[in-house]
Amino acid sequence: MQVLFLIIFFILYLIIISGNIVIMILIIADPHLHCPMYFLLANLSFVDMWLSSVTTPKMITDFLRENKTISFGGCMCQILYVHFVGGGEMVLLVVMAYDRFVAICKPLHYSTIMSLQKCTGLVVTSWTIGFVHAMSQMAVIVQLPFCGPREIDSFFCDIPLVIKLACIDSYNLGILMNTDSGVLAMTCFILLLISYTYILLTIRQSSKAGASKALSTCTAHIAVVVLFFGPCIFIYVWPLSITWVDKFLAVFYSVITPLLNPAIYTLRNKEIKDALKRFRHYYMNSKGNI
Repeated sequence: MQVLFLIIFFILYLIIISGNIVIMILIIADPHLHCPMYFLLANLSFVDMWLSSVTTPKMITDFLRENKTISFGGCMCQILYVHFVGGGEMVLLVVMAYDRFVAICKPLHYSTIMSLQKCTGLVVTSWTIGFVHAMSQMAVIVQLPFCGPREIDSFFCDIPLVIKLACIDSYNLGILMNTDSGVLAMTCFILLLISYTYILLTIRQSSKAGASKALSTCTAHIAVVVLFFGPCIFIYVWPLSITWVDKFLAVFYSVITPLLNPAIYTLRNKEIKDALKRFRHYYMNSKGNI
């Protein structure tokens, strides 16, 4: 079974890396995609690639080992980067919703409001909030005394599981740490719900042609939001404490979501598909000339 899992997750990881790299290359290389929405999408692809790379390579190599161990420093790094990148992605999804809100609800002011400088500032803000969130968690967890059991029943280190290994009564601390993550997750999720509700109500009143394109784009965004925030809510806000469910959610969060994001945006987005055709046509012509 472990050999089978090794092959499956190795293939999935290659698809995640290659799929997100293709999206970033297309957006950088194709002038038709040089607009705020695709600038943010390129950042999302970069974040997804990093989120998966924090935990998946270690999980894959562990399938080859009988003793699956990780150093204390490695465990702390996984926690730091999962919350840094994950927190940043939550805020980035809110920024993407804001971009769609301005594009659909205030189209005449879109180019003024969503300038390159504004987009860059919003992306930097998302990274900053993710970093502050991660450091607030790390400031507490690195000071905990670990002197008892050293076994985590999951595929990677995360705060709810590591706290249980501390040689103190961890119940109240676990609630505090989950609250820290839960506040960020739920704040972003509520902002997204409000944004997309307002957007969908605006789309209903729009012309049929414009509404169809806007609805297609928003559907892709909403699908990504549900896929990302679903596991987060059940891990941090409303933990089920069922081992196999926790393991499934951990894998879904770190592997399946980064895998599905490029697929959703590629399949649902006509501009991305057209850019892919142009890139393929350019590559074939260049190869023919050589």
